[in-house]
Amino acid sequence: MDGVTFELFSTSFCGACAQTRASLDRVAGLVPAVRVAETDVAADPDRAEAAGIDATPTVIVRSATGEQVFRASGVPTVDQLLQAAVLAMDGAATR
Repeated sequence: MDGVTFELFSTSFCGACAQTRASLDRVAGLVPAVRVAETDVAADPDRAEAAGIDATPTVIVRSATGEQVFRASGVPTVDQLLQAAVLAMDGAATR
């Protein structure tokens, strides 16, 4: 079970983004199947718009198939992120 992606949409001037980044790093350290990808919305506004981002930080968790299983605007807790990782892995296991 691999291929779980945590997408962080952030900006360089966002203090909450640093907190979110730390939570994502912690989960990635606990769950080897998790990959973290970060997009700076100021540097890539087209990608942010395509993903429907209207606030930073926003985290989208996707299964190996690319299905969105979780979205959070603001700082998600480590527990929420761990639960989202399980959802993403469970979805991949049932396919």
